[in-house]
Amino acid sequence: MRPTEIRDLFDRELREHARPDGPGVRVERSGPLVRQVGGPDDWNGVVWSEPGLDAEGADAAIAAQIAHWDGLGHEAFEWKLYSHDGPADLGERLRAAGFAAEPSETLLVAPVESLTGLPGAHPPAGVELRTVTDAAGVELVALAHERAFGTDAGRLRHQVLTRLEQAPDGFVALVASADGEPVGSARMELYPGTAFAGLWGGGTVAEWRGRGVYRALVAYRARIAAERGYRYLQVDATDMSAPILRRLGFTALGTTTPYVYRRAR
Repeated sequence: MRPTEIRDLFDRELREHARPDGPGVRVERSGPLVRQVGGPDDWNGVVWSEPGLDAEGADAAIAAQIAHWDGLGHEAFEWKLYSHDGPADLGERLRAAGFAAEPSETLLVAPVESLTGLPGAHPPAGVELRTVTDAAGVELVALAHERAFGTDAGRLRHQVLTRLEQAPDGFVALVASADGEPVGSARMELYPGTAFAGLWGGGTVAEWRGRGVYRALVAYRARIAAERGYRYLQVDATDMSAPILRRLGFTALGTTTPYVYRRAR
């Protein structure tokens, strides 16, 4: 398939017909939009808008979403804007309505079969990769995330533990350890009934970067996706990970920018 055809498939399967990304959340159609709604520790936001959305419709949809989440009492929600979404000035309209743009990421996709046998895909000597199945493993994932990204992993800890306890079949969490200490972690969302599995949260602590841990985490997840019949791996990649993923064979389909609305206190 050509990149534009894969992007259209991605839009249709993972955005227009999005599935809840965890227990206790729901996906709703709201006029020309599709949104996910959950509790305060869940991801809340707009995942898709109709291709024919015009300026007038966009302003009305923006106002409706602000009112909706204000009515729920949520402090914040996100509008996940892709570079091919319309109208062309939708980002400007979101900012005018009070949304703040966070750093853009690159939407990357690769065929699963091209990643299962990557050269040098085994972890470096002294590093063990394993899937996480219990609370102790979740703590290691959270600790690796905090060390790799320098951010608090409290929300991540809650989400991973909830998924493993209540909906483990559509989710994979991995930790890379050396001498019992976590040096990297990663997650994968499996979307049943679609061609896609999504790679999320892959990160390596600073002193272990450049040794192949990240590559091994990608290949490990690709093998699991292949075993379960998925055709493509999808990543929203930061500027740090995008060059690595491109070298591994991922193709850019565009960019995605989180626009976050926070209620005034």
